[in-house]
Amino acid sequence: MSPGDEHDYRGKDQGGRADDPYSTLGGTRQTRTRLPDGDPGNPGARRPVRNSRSLVTITGIVVLLVAAIAFANRGGGSDDDAAPGAESPGTAGSAPTAATGTKPVEGKNGTIPSGFAHDEQGAQSAAANYAVALGSAEMFNQKQRRDIVQSIADSSTATKLQSGFDADYSQGFLEQIGLDTDGSAPADSTFVNRTIPAGTKVKSYSSSTAEIEVWCSGLFGLTGEKSTKPVTSGWFTVTMQLKWNGSDWKILETSQRSGPSPVTGDNPVSGSDEIADAVNQFGGFTYAR
Repeated sequence: MSPGDEHDYRGKDQGGRADDPYSTLGGTRQTRTRLPDGDPGNPGARRPVRNSRSLVTITGIVVLLVAAIAFANRGGGSDDDAAPGAESPGTAGSAPTAATGTKPVEGKNGTIPSGFAHDEQGAQSAAANYAVALGSAEMFNQKQRRDIVQSIADSSTATKLQSGFDADYSQGFLEQIGLDTDGSAPADSTFVNRTIPAGTKVKSYSSSTAEIEVWCSGLFGLTGEKSTKPVTSGWFTVTMQLKWNGSDWKILETSQRSGPSPVTGDNPVSGSDEIADAVNQFGGFTYAR
């Protein structure tokens, strides 16, 4: 993510700290009851007959088979079974961690996914992917930054957003965080700025506009023995105002606030070289709701 309060996805930061690089920017459980086989001390105690037990077993197998077939028909097909962006029924009430139907997009605008579905799921997927793009290391390079903004901003606000981002990523700011004038890391170091969406939420939706929140974690800093800004992690929520331009969702405005932040785990801290290797070797994702 863009560090510092002034780097807020071209929106208004809400409660961030100046020294915080991220301040701006189901299943059901089944219980099996075992019936008694009879009381040895009471010969007259009732014992379940074997035929009933067999009937219960057969019925259970049939139910499981029907459930498996229904599950496979719901979402077990390949990506070729549905056109990109096709709507899937029955998404309401799905578990938060369940895939909710819409297939990932196949289109690309440069390196950024495009062609999102014209529905709530499409708007959420667009917002998640746009958060990743705006929270990437490429935003620190002027040419790459302008390519990103032109790809994801609505034509009515692209110039305003571009000017704001260019001002944010000034030469003075790049120097402050230890980068060269073109946004690259010094020799023998790796610059890390990566955003990982954890979930999305629809604040409002219509056929022409949508307000989407994206809850994210992020990595920011410089690896290397001489780095004075080691890679740290943070949590933040990005809010995006989107517009349907007739063929895709595009950004009108963005803002960011810190949190919600979970308690930090007790994982041992990795060395600088291990972090650099992970960033260089583990690629990112295309996100879809």
